[in-house]
Amino acid sequence: MKKIFRPLYLSLALGLVLASCGSQKMVSTPVENIDNLPLKTTPVAENDLQRWSHLDLVKDTLPGMSVDKAYKELLKGKKGQKIIVGIVDSGVDINHEDLKAVIWTNPKEIAGNKIDDDKNGYIDDMHGWNFLGNAVHEQLEMTRIVKKGPGTPDYDKAKAKLEEELKGLTPQKQQLDFIVNAEKQLTTYFKKSNFTLEEVKAIPATETSLAQPKAVFMQVLSTTSKADFDKQIEEYKDYVYGQLNYNLNVDFDGRKIVGDNPNDLKDTKYGNNNVVGPEPKEAKHGTHVAGIVAQVRGNNKGGDGVTNNAQILTVRAVPNGDEYDKDIALGIRYAVDNGAKVINGSFGKYFSQNKEWVIDAIKYAESKDVLVVIAAGNESYDLDVTNKYPNDTYDGSPEYAKNVLIIGALSPAYGSKMVASFSNYGKNNVDIYAPGDKIYATTPLNTYEYLQGTSMASPNVAGVATLIRSYYPNLTAVQVKQIIMESGTPLKNQVVIGEDKHKANFADASKSGKIVNAYNALLLAEIMSKK
Repeated sequence: MKKIFRPLYLSLALGLVLASCGSQKMVSTPVENIDNLPLKTTPVAENDLQRWSHLDLVKDTLPGMSVDKAYKELLKGKKGQKIIVGIVDSGVDINHEDLKAVIWTNPKEIAGNKIDDDKNGYIDDMHGWNFLGNAVHEQLEMTRIVKKGPGTPDYDKAKAKLEEELKGLTPQKQQLDFIVNAEKQLTTYFKKSNFTLEEVKAIPATETSLAQPKAVFMQVLSTTSKADFDKQIEEYKDYVYGQLNYNLNVDFDGRKIVGDNPNDLKDTKYGNNNVVGPEPKEAKHGTHVAGIVAQVRGNNKGGDGVTNNAQILTVRAVPNGDEYDKDIALGIRYAVDNGAKVINGSFGKYFSQNKEWVIDAIKYAESKDVLVVIAAGNESYDLDVTNKYPNDTYDGSPEYAKNVLIIGALSPAYGSKMVASFSNYGKNNVDIYAPGDKIYATTPLNTYEYLQGTSMASPNVAGVATLIRSYYPNLTAVQVKQIIMESGTPLKNQVVIGEDKHKANFADASKSGKIVNAYNALLLAEIMSKK
């Protein structure tokens, strides 16, 4: 699976073209009445959409986490402890205006002296570590398996899946090439790229060579602006060509530049301290994830983070492709050893050659009282049937650790479409749901965007976990997991899930059958902290 961050949607216009992407009670309204709330049928206002994940189901009829309510009614006037949060991801823009104040700094390291002052094996690791060095693009794990050849574990399965993916990309590339060529023709004709619908309509019928491009962009520009189309098509080009050139290309070697042996866990002398990575735009995913957790609250810059007491420790370990088990295992251990009490993992894949390394790292985190929050994945799969790596159980076996939360994604639409259309699910292998569709947060170079994926749901939960650990530091990671699971809002309505878009009871779409509720979690944390 590609990094749990791929274009999940195209604009409607592009889609049309391609078709022709304490004392207080927990839950103030009785649960039995929540399912009878009136559905929000009017469009969500922009101000509400930017922070819908912080809103309250009862008050706002949006399946948010009641974060604003928690700050207003439970946390006002309280001061919590700073909690280090490990973001294992694609890199983080640590100089972002809305993040630089919450970036972790290694107190045992002296910047720029090229000495491993704290003797942890990483030189000048002031804000974390970049296990990818200058690497950006990477193959998918199944591609790496096929490259190794017959006899490699899961070779036949990987080969079949690779062939399937390549076959599926062929018509997408053809359609994309058609649109790109149409745009090129019109750009040449107008001698500019920012042409308008009116200009396209005005192309005379005598320009017969432009008949098809004209028809395409009359359709496109009738539903979206040229600027929005340009953004969408660039993302789609990155996805399609990235798959063909890198992710699914058996001849590509993205690891060579790193200089290590990715199959040797003991080969640890690699990477660098540039936690943004060599290309800031490629840190978009990690920057967005970090912002969801901890972008500064109430400063009128972009959105608000879930927690006001996080220090973001960056581990760059997720390339534009599938992560290596070695990087994830070492990255988790690095975060743990440097004081992280919550680790977010918005990544994943469906093949793993060294899953035991990651399992051991998660167990190590458990032994050090660290909660690990992991995105469920974006393929609409039933994780009780399909293994996704990492998870805390495989093939129906008992959970190997008690410190892991697997998070599905919600959309801002209470009712049957509440579960995001892309979200994986599973009665046993997804723990709970949180907002993950249309989430507004930081992106590189002082920008902000809406992104979507279980990648966005996971840091929402990591933020709630950080809140709990900040204000109730005596609670363990296992207790924090228990609190989040038990305090969530239970719903009994039917929702659409899966590749086949079948209906199921929301209560059966995850282990808890609930959505995360920060307000309730803090109330329960208060109770448990006194036991």
